[in-house]
Amino acid sequence: MVDVSAKQATHRTATASAFVELSAAVLAALPANPKGNPLEVARIAGIQAAKRTADLIPMCHPLLLTHVDVQAEIAAGGVRITAWVATTGPTGVEMEALTAASIAALTVYDMTKALDKSIVIRNIQLEFKSGGKSGDYRRNSD
Repeated sequence: MVDVSAKQATHRTATASAFVELSAAVLAALPANPKGNPLEVARIAGIQAAKRTADLIPMCHPLLLTHVDVQAEIAAGGVRITAWVATTGPTGVEMEALTAASIAALTVYDMTKALDKSIVIRNIQLEFKSGGKSGDYRRNSD
C-alpha cells in the first residue's frame, strides 16, 4: 500500500454509477421477484460492499466512512445504480464508491438471472470525486 501518513486529512467524497441492462419482461417482473425486491437488496449490498472495500481490493486502505448511500432505480432499459461515499481522511473514497456500485449491480444480476441469462452490466464508472491534493473531478456528460 502507498504510505498516506504524511497526507492531510480532508473531507473527501465520491460518486460512482453502474447500469444493469434488463429486458422489458424482466423489468415488468421485478415487483413479483421470488427472491424479494432486487432494488432494495442491491441498495443494502452496495452499502455493505463500500464498508468492506479494503477486504476485497488488496492495496486499498481501510477507511472510516462517514456516509454511504446507494440508490437503485428503474430506468429505460434497466436499472441505474448510483453510489455516494464520504469520509474525512488522508485518501479518497473512489474505490469504495465504485465497489458499492459494482456489488449493487451484481446483486440485481443475481436476483434476476433466473428470469433472463442475457443481462448485461455496463458503465461502472466514477462520476465525481472531491477533496485531496488532486481536487475535484466530474465526468463530462458529452
